[in-house]
Amino acid sequence: MNIIISGKNIDVTDGIRSAVTEKLGKLEKYFTPDTDVHVTLSVEKERQKIEVTIPVKGSLIRSEQVSNDMYVSIDLVEEVIERQLRKYKNKIIDKKQDVTNFQKSFIENDYLEDEEIRIIRSKKFGMKPMFPEDACVQMELLGHNFFVFRNAESNEVNVVYKRKGDTYGLIEPDC
Repeated sequence: MNIIISGKNIDVTDGIRSAVTEKLGKLEKYFTPDTDVHVTLSVEKERQKIEVTIPVKGSLIRSEQVSNDMYVSIDLVEEVIERQLRKYKNKIIDKKQDVTNFQKSFIENDYLEDEEIRIIRSKKFGMKPMFPEDACVQMELLGHNFFVFRNAESNEVNVVYKRKGDTYGLIEPDC
């Protein structure tokens, strides 16, 4: 595995670099040696954040963890990625995705899915066309942190969502 470490608002010290390499090195049993692991460390006020992105053919494996201690964040992110890999391993194989980034031993082992994804509620509702700004207002009135709507300009289904710092995001399909 090639671990590529970068920092935003933080000097990546040798201690932090070795902690990341040691913790994420545990993931080598899942990936082939030529797999790239992109790690971004950042600090905002008291928040110590680590983002790990592993591009594999067909998808991305990603985790982001925040705490008040960078070493705690590093520990948490490794656990989350390992849990994701075990959980989705069977789904990756079943969908016949390209498994060239994964170790043969990982692909051949069976892992119990400890948390199965279950949809427990389904909802249908009419979507009248509206502008993204109106959708943000509607989202606030409902007290939700996202809102699905039909965009009055493009007539496509879009999503507005609440971001940190009382800002909003818009998700549009890229067809």
